[in-house]
This record gives sequence, C-alpha cells and structure tokens, in this order.
Amino acid sequence: MDLLEKAQEFESRKMSNMSTSDRVEASREAKALILSINEVYKETKDPELMEVMKRLTEKKKKIEKRLNGVPLV
Repeated sequence: MDLLEKAQEFESRKMSNMSTSDRVEASREAKALILSINEVYKETKDPELMEVMKRLTEKKKKIEKRLNGVPLV
C-alpha cells in the first residue's frame, strides 16, 4: 500500500528545526494522509489503519501546537 509507505515516511521524518512554512506544509500533508487512510478504513475496518491514523493525528497535533503557540491567559 502506497499510503502506508507515505505515512511511515512522514512519521520517521524529523520535525526539529522547521520553519513556519515547513510546519504548515507538514500539517497539511498529515491531514491529507489521514483523510486518505480514513477512506480506505471505512471500507476495510482494518485496525492497523486506525492505529496509523492515531499516530499521524498525534504528530499533527504536536505540529499545530507549535504553530499556534501558547494561548495568553
């Protein structure tokens, strides 16, 4: 499966020393991967796909947390 290979490559990519535009691009790529895998998951209900989506979502949340910054109190 090409989607799983792309997801594996995205997960293994280092996220340190990224510029803001790199973070935005990575966040969009993660979203696209998650949505693509979700389409396959709807048909197959494969638990492995769900685990991949969960890992990608966690990485995406970390990227977006860094993008949005700490909220002011």
